[in-house]
Amino acid sequence: MKVLLIGSGGREHALAWALSTSEKCEILYCAPGNAGIEDCAKCVDIAADDLDSLTRFAQEKAIDLVIVGPEAPLVAGLADKLKALNIAVFGPDAKAAQLEGSKGFMKDLCAKYDIPTAAYGRFADFDKARDFIEKQPGPVVVKADGLAAGKGVVICNNKQEAIEAARDMLSGNAFGSAGAEVIIEEFLDGEELSYFALADGKTLLPLNSAQDHKRAFDGDKGPNTGGMGAYSPAHLMTPALEQKILSRIIEPTLKAMEQENCPFTGVLFAGIMVVKGEPILLEYNTRFGDPECQTLMMRLQGDLLEILSAAADGKLSRITPSIGWSDKTALCVVMAANGYPGAYKKQTPIDGLKAANALDDIKIFHAGTAHGENGQYLSTGGRVLGITALGATVAEAQSKAYNAVDQIHWPEGFCRRDIGGRATQARKTG
Repeated sequence: MKVLLIGSGGREHALAWALSTSEKCEILYCAPGNAGIEDCAKCVDIAADDLDSLTRFAQEKAIDLVIVGPEAPLVAGLADKLKALNIAVFGPDAKAAQLEGSKGFMKDLCAKYDIPTAAYGRFADFDKARDFIEKQPGPVVVKADGLAAGKGVVICNNKQEAIEAARDMLSGNAFGSAGAEVIIEEFLDGEELSYFALADGKTLLPLNSAQDHKRAFDGDKGPNTGGMGAYSPAHLMTPALEQKILSRIIEPTLKAMEQENCPFTGVLFAGIMVVKGEPILLEYNTRFGDPECQTLMMRLQGDLLEILSAAADGKLSRITPSIGWSDKTALCVVMAANGYPGAYKKQTPIDGLKAANALDDIKIFHAGTAHGENGQYLSTGGRVLGITALGATVAEAQSKAYNAVDQIHWPEGFCRRDIGGRATQARKTG
């Protein structure tokens, strides 16, 4: 198969790495890719949001399957354009991608089909939003309705913070058009995890769980980011909890989308809050998470290309994909540019990657890199590297990952030093 992967981040490097091992993969292109992806795919200089050029390239190269990594091209309708030309694509069309593209759409779907989620209101008018906040008995969370690169969520400690967050979003100051409408929902006190499944419109293939670390600094301090690290499987996941997530949340969502005349093909990535042992849906993403994907690909045992191709063709039910999961824990530490998620420098040199990548059970996934002179790697983004390790336990994977981090010399970068900490702490106290 000739395959085109869309995107340039750590998620796409992990997908490219897994796809390139398939015996069915004749050639793998990645648009636009990054310096790390060049090791396992042919990078093409087309931006992920240049839908016309991507579509034209897929036609010219007779691509058999397009796999869309990031959310923005899906919400913008890349899958629709490709399907109109009979090009197979893994990822939802624009209507189905509203599950991520509009938090209001997702919340209304949950309300209509009795899928457990936090109580909420949605507002485009600030005065109405303020009145709603004033009436709430407890703390609330304010969310931008549209895409905000994982940062459009403000957990508010008091009503004044919530009012200011709503004002900032609705004014357009915080997230531009993504904040033209806001969702205000009750704060849920529990522990969060991520759950992933594949869908082909009708059939569901459960995957696995992970736990992300959103805040910039140790101890879950600082601003929300796109994700500073993750590990898989989530420590609080049990067979009983997984069954609840599937039967109460994921399966009803797939049926609801079909009933709403927007059947879902692609990744259903559910952000779940576990409150007193019960799962409640926080939000959906319609693609693999980043950095969760890095940990999933390290544990996946099976042909990723075969599985994604079956989903794209609506044939998940007709095949029995050879899919399994390593019993080991995978843990990913994100190295980001100093200042992220605020302003940061680009084109700063990074050394030591070869030595770090050569360590046992380590894979470094590039998220924002380019080649400088003499083959040196340079940073090009906020989140730049995902140092990912496999270990028999979370603590072992953690130790291996940070040992690899310490081999890397990048003065302009930083990372959290407590990725996987909730799991190791639970093991100590449990």
